[in-house]
Amino acid sequence: MSETQRPTGPVRVLVVDDQQIVREGLMSLLDLMDDIEVVGGAADGVEAVSMVAGTRPQVVLMDLRMPRGGGVEATARIVADHPEVTVLALSTYADDESIAAALGAGARGYLTKDANREQIAMAIRNSAHGQSTFDPTVTRRLAAALAAAPPVPPPAPVQETEAVRRAKARGVRRKVFPDGLTNREVDVLRLIADGLSNPEIAGALFIEEATVKTHINNVFAKIDARNRADAVRYVFRQGLDRL
Repeated sequence: MSETQRPTGPVRVLVVDDQQIVREGLMSLLDLMDDIEVVGGAADGVEAVSMVAGTRPQVVLMDLRMPRGGGVEATARIVADHPEVTVLALSTYADDESIAAALGAGARGYLTKDANREQIAMAIRNSAHGQSTFDPTVTRRLAAALAAAPPVPPPAPVQETEAVRRAKARGVRRKVFPDGLTNREVDVLRLIADGLSNPEIAGALFIEEATVKTHINNVFAKIDARNRADAVRYVFRQGLDRL
């Protein structure tokens, strides 16, 4: 679902967890939300893949480690066969391997089971609106992993225009960001990496939410990002969080 698309009616959610008490507990808690409709529960990845076509969820809340049909494999199948469905990982584990596997399979967000009902519900709503949500622990691990990656070569020098030369002559410094990003677009990217929603970004930058959406669409086109997870990785890979 794109940044501009909005679901109509309650968000339809399929809950996947091999532990019955956890699965039924999540379903009961989410059912108390007026804007969330639980359409079913699956005990493993195989059952989840089978149920998606029949229940037509907008969001799949996916456990990762299950004895029959793991969540990573199920996520990849669901994303490939039903690109309109968003998968949100919810796991006990927050190790680098689990995070990388889930995001690599196409999960739009990653929460740990320490999250409370409101946090999970907000992540589901964000997912239905095309936004990604990451547990703070996951965000820190992504940042650490990307910081340890080999440095990205500096961008090729851009041709200096007459306007830039005049600005330099006046003592005005102009920062050049990769991929033609503007200062405001970088501000938006940094706030996405901090986990802020569109309304929160609008409030932080004192701009309209519609302007935020325009910036995000422009940014995604420039950096070839499909979703917010791609944008978060880009921020840390380019070191924009440290500028």
